[in-house]
Amino acid sequence: MQAVVDFYKGQIQENTTSLSRLKQQLFQASMLRLVVFLLALFGVYFLFGQTKYVLAVVLVAGVIFVFLVSKQTELQYQHDTMVALLAINTTELEVLEGKFHHLPEGAEYNDPLHSFSQDIDLFGRGSFYQYCNRTVLQQGSETLAYLFTDNTIDQIAAKQEGIRELSRLPKWRQGYAAVGSMVKTETSYATIIKWMTNYTAFVPEMMKWMPKVFSLGSLILLGLYYMDFISGWILTGWFFLGLAITGNYLKQINKLSADCGKIQSTFQQYQKLLAKLEEIEFQSEFLKSKRKVIMEGSERTSKTLERFANLLNALDQRNNMLIGFLANGFLLRDLQIGYAIEKWIAKKSAKTESWFHVIAFFDAYNSLGNFAFNHPSYVFPELTDTDVVLNSKGAGHPLLSPEKCVLNDFQIDRGQFFIITGANMAGKSTFLRTVSLQIMMANVGLPVYATASAYSPIKLITSMRTSDSLTDDESYFFSELKRLRFIIDEIQKDEYFIVLDEILKGTNSTDKAKGSRKFLERLVGSRSTGIIATHDLSLCEVSKEYPQIENHYFDAEIIDGELHFDYTFKKGICQNMNASFLLKKMGIVN
Repeated sequence: MQAVVDFYKGQIQENTTSLSRLKQQLFQASMLRLVVFLLALFGVYFLFGQTKYVLAVVLVAGVIFVFLVSKQTELQYQHDTMVALLAINTTELEVLEGKFHHLPEGAEYNDPLHSFSQDIDLFGRGSFYQYCNRTVLQQGSETLAYLFTDNTIDQIAAKQEGIRELSRLPKWRQGYAAVGSMVKTETSYATIIKWMTNYTAFVPEMMKWMPKVFSLGSLILLGLYYMDFISGWILTGWFFLGLAITGNYLKQINKLSADCGKIQSTFQQYQKLLAKLEEIEFQSEFLKSKRKVIMEGSERTSKTLERFANLLNALDQRNNMLIGFLANGFLLRDLQIGYAIEKWIAKKSAKTESWFHVIAFFDAYNSLGNFAFNHPSYVFPELTDTDVVLNSKGAGHPLLSPEKCVLNDFQIDRGQFFIITGANMAGKSTFLRTVSLQIMMANVGLPVYATASAYSPIKLITSMRTSDSLTDDESYFFSELKRLRFIIDEIQKDEYFIVLDEILKGTNSTDKAKGSRKFLERLVGSRSTGIIATHDLSLCEVSKEYPQIENHYFDAEIIDGELHFDYTFKKGICQNMNASFLLKKMGIVN
């Protein structure tokens, strides 16, 4: 772990040094622009009244000014990238210290009806998503949430290899994240795809050649004007003719410009993300197959997207009075750019969606690679095809402090069910979430908090938390029954690892004992695998009739008048409960 901390500290030092240098370069560039502007003003003042020379000074100064703006834009981009990298490394150090509650919670992905996400604190404040997520794009966040909740056992070995490889590329991952973090998305990717798919062209086909011809005419007339072959009135008339041609499509161009302005940043940054993917050669087949999507065709996809981003940027420059006014009058600039944008959309919009998916995939998998990098002591479960579903040594919950987390060994076989008893706060629920999270993480391809782990892939389903549904006019008990019915329906379709915590809490103790026993017997009869935690010791009697059921417990002891927990997973039935002791300790009862 110290090596991970040292890496981030080293990166912060490098980022800070580079940032200082870039700030100095930006200041110098700003001063140079000011000098050019002042020289242009002096030239206009000195040559005032000599129209030809004044116009020449304005044009030359304009070209130089645009060039300097371009260079400063590049410097500003490098500066912003370095700021993003500094923030990334600072965040990682904070998370390693347990400070991650300021990160996105992912509460919008919470689904009470999902197979397990509600029960294992997958989303929300203090959740595993909040701890693991480093996505910088909305689509990437959605992809990561989907990976966590997909509940599939396909391609686990391939996913592990891909995550291993990304964990070994921290600088590349950070560069990718830094670029992506600068996307200022006004419009969702789904809206962009829909807009491009449904776009209706308005620029006539003759605009393929007409702006070029008109621009050539402007160049010739300017030359003739400077050689005194024609008067300024002819040049002025030609200029207003260009404005009139462009103005005929002004309403449509304004609409196109407004739409493109909303997606400009997305395409500018996405092309840089594609360039980051093109610059690296992955070794794992899993990552290769994803990257391959953007490597098809004769032209690099990043260049294709860059060309479109440049067109969007060029159209946005029409708001500059100098460019928008003069270029439209002499070059029919808006129509020229509008035609190029429409042709790009017609040819490339069908592929854009798949490019966006690849970008989001790597945004999501960067979080997984980052998690593996941050936890070098975690192990990738060894995938097996045996009757042992999960055999973990030194297993713990990743959100607990390593200094306080008590590690446990356990093995559960296919068709086996554990009944776990124990005192309040002894560690039953934490253990259930530890096992559940290990299965979810293993299915995603992540390393788990253990010293060793063997795993035969299986889907997960839980019932640990149930709430009243006031909007549906449901009682707590009825909501719980629906959840249990859901589990019964699901295990008839597929094989699941089932985790239950104190079921049938919404009824009396006698009913609860009978109902819990019958439900457990049904699960065992279906050869299901799983764990149930309970305070009802009578349920432990079922193990006498079913050899595949084992009793385990977490203990509590009163030592020197204080309650003591060892949080150790033990075989047998708990004999020590603590409710009465706590009531007395807190002065609630005598």
